[in-house]
Amino acid sequence: MSRFILRRILQALVVLLVMSFVIYNLIGLMPGDPIDIMLASTPGVTPEVVAQLRKIYGLDEPLLLRYWHWLIAVLQGDFGYSRVHSAPVLDVLAPALWQTCKLIVLSFTLAVVLSFALGIVAALKPGGWVDGLVSLFAFAGISVPVFWLALMMILVFAVELHWFPASGIATVGDGSFADVARHLVMPVLTLGLAQTGGFTRFVRASMIETLRMDHVRTARAKGAGEGRVVLVHAFRNALLPVVTVMALNFGSLFGGALLTETMFAQPGMGKMIYDSILGNDFNLALSGLLFATLITLLSNLGADIAYGWLDPRITLS
Repeated sequence: MSRFILRRILQALVVLLVMSFVIYNLIGLMPGDPIDIMLASTPGVTPEVVAQLRKIYGLDEPLLLRYWHWLIAVLQGDFGYSRVHSAPVLDVLAPALWQTCKLIVLSFTLAVVLSFALGIVAALKPGGWVDGLVSLFAFAGISVPVFWLALMMILVFAVELHWFPASGIATVGDGSFADVARHLVMPVLTLGLAQTGGFTRFVRASMIETLRMDHVRTARAKGAGEGRVVLVHAFRNALLPVVTVMALNFGSLFGGALLTETMFAQPGMGKMIYDSILGNDFNLALSGLLFATLITLLSNLGADIAYGWLDPRITLS
């Protein structure tokens, strides 16, 4: 196991290196640079000053040489300076990462619990009225746009019922645990329900297939209770394909929960990456995309380790 984890970590580092090269070059090929944006707000600057500024920021060097200097600085813990926020990249990235962690972990946990419960109940009697309702809920969850669901949440629970605040991460002057939790309820529900539909379909399909296998019929023939048959003999085997989907989805959410964060004014990773790209904040955009890539790689590693725990026949070699 330790050798497998070490090898996967080395593979992840190689992937990160390749991704950093690709992203850096793509961002570097975008029209305009920080100096051009700076000059747009300060007309009348002489060409000599422009040339000096480009030399100071290293923008007069070839793209590959600039990438090499950036990579050496990153290996020393220096991710650069955010032009838009006028602060070091890590100082801007850390709060956004923490906010996204809270939102993603809570919504993902909600989606997993709901999808497991609904998928198992629907698979016990496929074609029944319960299965029909669960399938309808799952298809609705997949079909409904996230921004529309967020708007409905705001209209119902914030505007009409006044149960929860419509946006933000805390009330000015408060910031207590209860206040922060109230601000998280609607974003977590929105993102969690948006994921539940897809997860439920996978759990249901995998459970139906597993419940028809020989080892499940053998367990029933030996007199095992229905609860043990479903939760021990069937559910654990049904999790194998579901784990893959959930792991990939979990990793992608760290950089892709843009709509939810925008609708509820949550300053997370998705919105930060989007704003930094629009503002040509190259250092911040690059670091944010690489962190999202790292989380995806770690999620895949977690899925591989879970395979070995769920099915002892799988060897991590």
